[in-house]
Amino acid sequence: MKLTRHQNGMTLVEMVISIVLISIAITAVLSAFSTSMGRSSDPLWKNKSLKLAQLYLDEILSKKFDADTPLGGIPAVLPSSVNCDVPAGGGDRALFDDVDDFNGINDSPPQLVTGALSDYSGYRVQVLVTCAGGEVGVATNNAKRITVTVTPPNQASMPFSVYRGNF
Repeated sequence: MKLTRHQNGMTLVEMVISIVLISIAITAVLSAFSTSMGRSSDPLWKNKSLKLAQLYLDEILSKKFDADTPLGGIPAVLPSSVNCDVPAGGGDRALFDDVDDFNGINDSPPQLVTGALSDYSGYRVQVLVTCAGGEVGVATNNAKRITVTVTPPNQASMPFSVYRGNF
């Protein structure tokens, strides 16, 4: 009777091929993982920038259209009396009473009327107010565009614009 010997296991060539294939797979997975980890902070600073712009816009839009606008906005200021050479704002934020007062704000770090905001060091906020009625199909003096530009640390600036009507 003849005994046959069966080999169990892998040859050296099969082992080398397996090691090469596994190393290629691990390299691809780690590369994808490191790319996603590098971008994981993007949603954080984008969300913070959006919240910061919303804080500024809420404060600005809560004010009157023009210095001559009565409380409540009725009657609207005559378009001929609206000054489209919006002066640069400045001074005490607690005294700002219309959207024009915010023109030219350049805060770094950002702050509201109540003071500086925590967790926003390195951020910069700029505000520009211009008459822009022609952009929305009304008389030039009947609408203003308010642009709040937020610049996160080491990132490109992000502009946010809204229109405020004379009502």
